[in-house]
Amino acid sequence: MRRSILVFVGVLAGLSASSAQTVSRSYSYFSIGGSTLEEIDKELAKRGPQVKSTGRRHPGATQMKFSTRLTYASNDRWCRVDKVNVTVNARIILPRWNQRRRADGDTRIVWDTLSADIKRHEEFHVQIAKRHARELEQRIGKLDRRGTCEDLKERIDRVTAYVMDKHDEAQARFDRVEGISFEDRMMRLLTYRLERIEKGQLKY
Repeated sequence: MRRSILVFVGVLAGLSASSAQTVSRSYSYFSIGGSTLEEIDKELAKRGPQVKSTGRRHPGATQMKFSTRLTYASNDRWCRVDKVNVTVNARIILPRWNQRRRADGDTRIVWDTLSADIKRHEEFHVQIAKRHARELEQRIGKLDRRGTCEDLKERIDRVTAYVMDKHDEAQARFDRVEGISFEDRMMRLLTYRLERIEKGQLKY
């Protein structure tokens, strides 16, 4: 079962300043049925969030919005960035299985392992976004003064486009790596979960 990120990137330039770069998270869920692994797989393919770029549905997704707020300092000779704050608002979309009681123990173990991996995957997308938000904030904050605020804003727009391109590439690269390692990772996670169950550290 493959997964990918659903990203909406918006960069807003304003004139109000905030104190620090922040990330906010919210969660939403979609319900799936099925009492076997095959049925669960079909439910995820049918009900998962749809990614516009691929036209396919996926087991999890993250919608993100970047916001940049700026204040300027200027006189009749120059304009510079006074304060800059970049925030990320992330909405993480995850599956919720509603047929657990009808499934056998092995199916529940596999689902618990898969569900945890989907959440970890989406949370890491948020960390990638946070890292690039910090980079954008730092790059804008270090810009040299310009003759006018219009010239400075043009420079800020170029820096923003550059960092957002890096962000998109990093997200896509993460998905590729995760897709390649999915089966090996699931086997390791299943083995670890079974060991914890045998030791009484987890329940079915």
